[in-house]
Parts: sequence; structure tokens; C-alpha cells
Amino acid sequence: MTSFEQLWADLAAIGKDPSSGGYHRGGWTPTEREATGWFLDQCASRGLSVESDGIGNLVAWWEPSAQTEGTPGVVTGSHLDSVIDGGAFDGPLGVVSALSAVDRLRAEGFVPSVPIGVGAFVEEEGSRFGMPCLGSRIATGVLTPEKALALQDRSGVTLYDALARVEADPDRVGPSSLLARMGTFVELHVEQGRALTAPVGVASSIWPHGRFRFTFTGEANHAGTTLMEDRHDPMLTYAMTALAANKQARLAGARATFGRLSVEPNGTNAVPSQVTAWLDARAATAEVLESLLAAITRQATERAERDGTTVEMVPESVSPIVDFQPGLRDRLSAVLDGAPVLPTGAGHDAGVFSDAGIPTAMLFVRNPTGISHSPAEHAEMDDCLAGVEALATVLKELSR
Repeated sequence: MTSFEQLWADLAAIGKDPSSGGYHRGGWTPTEREATGWFLDQCASRGLSVESDGIGNLVAWWEPSAQTEGTPGVVTGSHLDSVIDGGAFDGPLGVVSALSAVDRLRAEGFVPSVPIGVGAFVEEEGSRFGMPCLGSRIATGVLTPEKALALQDRSGVTLYDALARVEADPDRVGPSSLLARMGTFVELHVEQGRALTAPVGVASSIWPHGRFRFTFTGEANHAGTTLMEDRHDPMLTYAMTALAANKQARLAGARATFGRLSVEPNGTNAVPSQVTAWLDARAATAEVLESLLAAITRQATERAERDGTTVEMVPESVSPIVDFQPGLRDRLSAVLDGAPVLPTGAGHDAGVFSDAGIPTAMLFVRNPTGISHSPAEHAEMDDCLAGVEALATVLKELSR
């Protein structure tokens, strides 16, 4: 049995930037494919049978007997892709922990009554094609194949072409047969804030959240000869909107982040003609999120009128609140000796599967600094091992 530490070290070497220490594993890129190859090798070495769907979601099954083959079971796992220059733990911790938990149960001689699956779901972060939880959204039918395959990355490559380049079959993309066997789903994940003070916790809910594209349009002009009062500068409108988003989020106890920007013509000595900015907004309730967006958009529009520019806001993805089933949530907290229960502002595949009607739960492993989506993301090894033990306990409970 390969130790968790060794599995972790082997996977952590894939896609790591030697200069920043961050990870670059965008969907269907060479580094993400290498990580997927590692996962398939690990499954093969354990004799797990792997099933895949058209988009590339994978579930490897531990079938306890011939009588249970093909029947629904308990699935655990997470994702292997990363945000741009992301941390090591977001996603991969859940996959490595799942393999280690299966190893632990086998070593104990435990025989489940239903199959146990280890899942690796694609493009959860949406760092390449801009759509978070892309694999699970397609699998559940939330996103149609037509819309999904037309998505483009920053180089203009469509998802259809990206799949074809890795010898996948884009024509098979659609709702997944994998879900028919997903009787229960449990995702272990590093906690992405600093609310968890115990080694392991249980998720209560996922905040509603979304990505919203703001397009600010003005008039290109010369930076040196155009009088300040003659300008129609969309960068000024954007800058005020970013400040407004920060203020409104603080007032509402919500989250608002402009983290991506595109400027045209993007010249040092030119007033921009257009600024496109992507807002990530999250709140504890749908009402607060709607109020936050309304306030930001209103202030952006008012500023645009003063600047002689225009602004358009388009939602690119919106996820409603996810309240994990209280019965399952409380059952896991109890079997883990009263593990704390807490909400999260981060989106996960678990939220998509829960919305699809699959009984779903999440376990969190403590993050001592609360830093995530950064090379500084971290979890102590003792807490990671506690997470493996907790996941094994949960799998045993749910698969009896």
C-alpha cells in the first residue's frame, strides 16, 4: 500500500511552476493530462475499473463482489485541474485522500456492501474555458453540449477542438451515464478560508455565487494630446466600479472581486477604447447577492454617464445556494465525533451534484492561513492524514 505522503509527493510534482511554486493545470492541457495519466495508473495498480464519459470525467470503481457490479454506490473524489498559478491542495487533496481511504479500508479487511468509486472531474476551476465546474455541469445536463463545445479559451481554441486534440470524442459530450451509479457523493476538500479550527469539518452549505462580465466602452485617443476633460475613458469607469464593488461587498458582508481584465487597444500611450472586466460575486443568500449586483451595476452606470462611456453587464455563470441535506450532513458530523459544521463561499462539483438530486456531502480539511487559489495554499500533513481517516470512516458508514 502506497502511503499518502508518497502519493501526494508524486502528484505534487506535476504542473508546478519552479519560479512561483504555483500550479498550471488548465483543462486538457499537457500538465492536466499528465495528472490524469497519474490517476489512471494509480487506479490500474489497485485493480479499480475506470469509467469515463464524453467530457472526460472519470470514476474508478472498487467492486466488492460480482453481485454489486454496475449497481449504484458511494463516490468520493474531486478534481485535478488548478486555477492559474494555483495551490497544490485545491482539488488534488480530495483525489489523493480518496485513493488513500480506499487503501486504508482494504488494509483493514473491510468489505463494502455497495461499490465505492473514486472520481476525478474535469475543469472544475474553469481556469481555461471560463466556466466553473464545467465537467459536472455537463454531466448533470445543466450546461448543454452545444453551449459547452462552443466555449473558447483565451487563445480562441474551442472546447470542441481542445477535446479533439487530446483524442477525445467531442460528439459524445452530454449528460453522463456516470451519475446513474452515484448513489451518494462525498467530496473532501481543503477549506478555503480560516473558519475551520478543527482538523476536519463538514459543510453545511455553499453560498450562491457567479461570474459577471462588465464591458466598459469609450473612445480611444492619444494619451499625450487629449485634454483630460475631452476624454471618454472606460478605464476610469471600470476603476470606480471596482472600488464600488469593494465597498458594497463590505457593507453587505459579501464578496466581490474583479480579478481578470482585458483592455483594448492595451497601449501605454493610448486612452483605451474598451475595458472588459470579470466580477466574481458571492453572498450568504440569493437576496443579498442580487442586491449587491444591483448596487454595483447602478453605480457603474451612473459613473459611465459622467465619463461619457457605456457599461454592459452579462452574467456568465450563476450558481444558486446549495444546502446540503441536513440528515446526511448531521450523520457525518456525528460519525466523526461531532465534527464542526460550517458553510463555504467556494463553489465545488459537490454543489452541482447536490442540485442534481444526488445525496451529497463535503468534508473540509483545515487550512491554517486561509489562503487559497495561491501558491501559498497549505494544509499540515497531520491534518491531511486526519482527513484520510475521516473519509475512510465516512465511506465505511455509507457503504455498509
